[in-house]
Amino acid sequence: MSKTYTYFGGVPPNLTDIVFESMPSTETPIQSSSTSIPSSLEVFRVQYAAMHGYVSAFVCIFGIVANLANIVVLTRKNMITSTNLILTWLAVTDSLKMADYLMFAIEFYILKDSNLPYLAVRNIHSVRFLLFHASFALVCHNIAIWLTISLATFRFLYIWFPNRGMVWCSIERTKIMVAIVYIIVIVICIPNYMMNFIGPLPTPANFTGNTTEEIWTVHMVKEGNALHTINFYIQAIMIKLVPCVMLSILTFLLIYAMHKAYKKRLALMNQGKKEESDRHHEHNRTTGMLLAIVVLFLITELPQGILSLLIIFIPELQNTVYNQIGDVLDIVALCNNAINFVLYCSMSKQFRDTFVRIFCKCCPIGKPNLSRLKLITNNKNGHTNYETNSKATYV
Repeated sequence: MSKTYTYFGGVPPNLTDIVFESMPSTETPIQSSSTSIPSSLEVFRVQYAAMHGYVSAFVCIFGIVANLANIVVLTRKNMITSTNLILTWLAVTDSLKMADYLMFAIEFYILKDSNLPYLAVRNIHSVRFLLFHASFALVCHNIAIWLTISLATFRFLYIWFPNRGMVWCSIERTKIMVAIVYIIVIVICIPNYMMNFIGPLPTPANFTGNTTEEIWTVHMVKEGNALHTINFYIQAIMIKLVPCVMLSILTFLLIYAMHKAYKKRLALMNQGKKEESDRHHEHNRTTGMLLAIVVLFLITELPQGILSLLIIFIPELQNTVYNQIGDVLDIVALCNNAINFVLYCSMSKQFRDTFVRIFCKCCPIGKPNLSRLKLITNNKNGHTNYETNSKATYV
């Protein structure tokens, strides 16, 4: 006789916040729905769940291909800079996250057994994958957040302190910073790894499947447990509130720095220093692209951060609101992970030219000597040199 391994967590493990899944292990969606009238959000969750698997699979496939293209382009010799190094590892993280979510969507949504509730499966390997997904997706998401914060911080330092910024934001320091982000996030999420475990679940009285089958589920440590409390505040503060505050501050700082750089460019133009003015314009375009990445991340994370803060004071919002919109939060986060390629292509001529040179060799980029870009290099003394070349490496 086959065993049924199922997960009755109320809603799917959210890509953005698995820690907030807290329905008691003895209550299932079937049982709870029989004793209460579903709210509008509950009805919406059930209706959207039917299409969530297909929508998320499409976004993940596009995002994986786009991020692989990002990695290939950003690792070319003419593209290697501190900024692009962070963007490369951001693309790696996003690719891993979407590959994981693609498998999750296929297994628990697209190939779902119509006789079983959502997230119910008939083999233990799927439940083990669900346990892995709960931790892996959270780690990848948090790494992406802190890489974005690091990206914005480095760019601000480079703009605000142009001379010292070149030293502070060197390639070697960037590599160290990326490694630190990965290590710290993995360590911070250790309590979350310990929150989830596989265990048996009594068969619901009104379960329509074979009631003689043994049902298993992914449980969570009960509320009130010290581990649950520690994990909740780590995730709510270090993974939600602090990043939102930092992204908000960095957004305003970058906007102010861009405005200051724009005024400086106008002054240079008035002084007849066109070449130096053009150089400032290119740096401003790069900053604008990075600002767009930060703002998109902020738009994705800020509502969740505010809701996480409200849940601390109004716990009822966890089940009545947060759990009901879990799939929507997931698809928004996935879209944010997949859109960077579009931003790079639309806002960076250097990225477009390199992409065409690699993937569209039959398409001419332009006649030689007619469209030449600026090559930015650093000499041994740390000063910046500008030379005419067909390649460009903007910091």
